Amino acid sequence: MMPGFHTLRHFDGARDTARPQVAIDNLREAAKDFRRDFTAGGTVSAYRTLELVRVPYPSRYGYLNGFGTLPPFIHLCNRLFVIQFDTAEGMKTLLASPSDWEHQRATPFFQRLDRSMGPFAALGEKLVFRMTRTVLSALDEVGLRPEDIDYITYDHLHTQNVTRWLGAHGQPALFPNAKLLVMREEWESAQALVPWQAQWYCPGGIDGVPADKVILLDDDVQLGTGVALIRTRGHTLGNHSIVAHTDDGVLVTSENGVSLDAYAPEHSKIPGVAAYARATGSEVVLNGNTLEYGVDQYLSMIQEKAMAGPSPRDERFPNVVPSSESAGYWLFPRTTPTAQVGELSFGSIRREPSAAR
Repeated sequence: MMPGFHTLRHFDGARDTARPQVAIDNLREAAKDFRRDFTAGGTVSAYRTLELVRVPYPSRYGYLNGFGTLPPFIHLCNRLFVIQFDTAEGMKTLLASPSDWEHQRATPFFQRLDRSMGPFAALGEKLVFRMTRTVLSALDEVGLRPEDIDYITYDHLHTQNVTRWLGAHGQPALFPNAKLLVMREEWESAQALVPWQAQWYCPGGIDGVPADKVILLDDDVQLGTGVALIRTRGHTLGNHSIVAHTDDGVLVTSENGVSLDAYAPEHSKIPGVAAYARATGSEVVLNGNTLEYGVDQYLSMIQEKAMAGPSPRDERFPNVVPSSESAGYWLFPRTTPTAQVGELSFGSIRREPSAAR
């Protein structure tokens, strides 16, 4: 364990049962204790989200089995999360979901999507891909430099290419002081994927990264005041949620679900979603492109809801912030979620003096 990290045991054993409904009850009870202890420790210093890129994503995956008569695609907005927090070693800066979208188009899913457009690929890209910021321009916008970044993390490694950030094959790291925080299972599984998993991982996206740039996690951990990484296996084997205590309450981030509607489908106005929840009794609707561990993902989404608590903006929905949020788009009518998170900003992002690093 790295200095300043604290292992959390609230959820240990909660899933150690062959009865999924019992596991749900266990997770809800454990979440109460987690929220009590986590919120007692204070809030993060700063929390900011910035839109990077919007991409098309199949509706049948985004709202697994509940997409009704939706268009074939929804529009996913991928955001960068800048989180600053205090530790015994001083303030640290974490980037969550720093997607290097300029260098991950080799992901087989995106390659197939481009080919499916045939001679209209260039026009299709202009219509359905919205490129708002790069990670580097976002950092410049909030007054940070690449050397200010201490940690990067992703709730899972689908489509990600971290080689520019951490360095690889002799190329220097653009974030010279940053280390990747990743669950061991996620890192190991990404080394030897079966074909249907590999469709969602960027080829070479983690190859050649120096071992000392990667921190493999085996447990839930609190990184410092107001921020924790909690294992939420399901969407992938090593999926985790980024949990931050802010002035807006406890915010929980992953891509287990693509919208607040997915976490509270009974309140959704998206065609088919509420009807699916009523017909099946489902509490959540999975983001199911790979379905590595479907039951675990269902449990994880309920765990995320319980950790987050209700949203202060609309108590019908949990205080969840999807790492890639369905945003609605005129080309994809009736896909706009009933409630949206949008961009968030709490506290003031600042730079630490270089001598303190």
